[in-house]
Amino acid sequence: MESKTFYRRNLPHYHPEEAIFFVTFNLANSLPRDVVAVLDEERQRELERIEKDTPPTQRKQKQYEAQKRAFGRYDAWLDRCKDGPHWLAEEPIARIVADQIHALDGERYRLLVYCIMSNHVHLLIDASGYLPAYAANHQGKTAVYPLADTIRLLKGRTARFCDQALGRSGAFWHHESYDHVVRDEGELLRIMWYILNNPVKAGLVARWQDWPFTWCHEELVSPEDE
Repeated sequence: MESKTFYRRNLPHYHPEEAIFFVTFNLANSLPRDVVAVLDEERQRELERIEKDTPPTQRKQKQYEAQKRAFGRYDAWLDRCKDGPHWLAEEPIARIVADQIHALDGERYRLLVYCIMSNHVHLLIDASGYLPAYAANHQGKTAVYPLADTIRLLKGRTARFCDQALGRSGAFWHHESYDHVVRDEGELLRIMWYILNNPVKAGLVARWQDWPFTWCHEELVSPEDE
């Protein structure tokens, strides 16, 4: 299996051709610039310390753990930040996003889990069996970075339709997206519950099933989990 690593803006993105991905993207200007700057500085400082002090054999794992901690801090800020737009709290806008997520299911990925919060979206998608076939029929950047193209398509469609519904123009989504390759079944389950329980953790509902824009593939949730 061929793997690709490339750099889009400031974040490294590792995209094997066949993998399960955890993807998060948020509305433009969801967080104050000074908060984003502090979070970026903390992440970069920790990665530089790892590069300097960690033996090469342990460096990749330490970097992986540092990126996870950085994402956790960023996501925690998104959950509690009251500033910035919260357009996804409006039912018609969240419905547009949900419909477009489902529209790409079976075309670009196998949809496993998603949760739409007021200012950000979590996705868990299985690209196995979709991305290589899609890439074979396209040229250039799409064929090299199919996940990036899929997320760009999803964000582009939803931004256009949501802007039309809101009667606005300008950036809808933040330019960056967070993506993470799921390593094994244990991590898959941890991420699944992380996504499902996002509204519960934020104090919005008592059970994940009560959040109107949380969805999980029936194969992942057993009857006793309902």
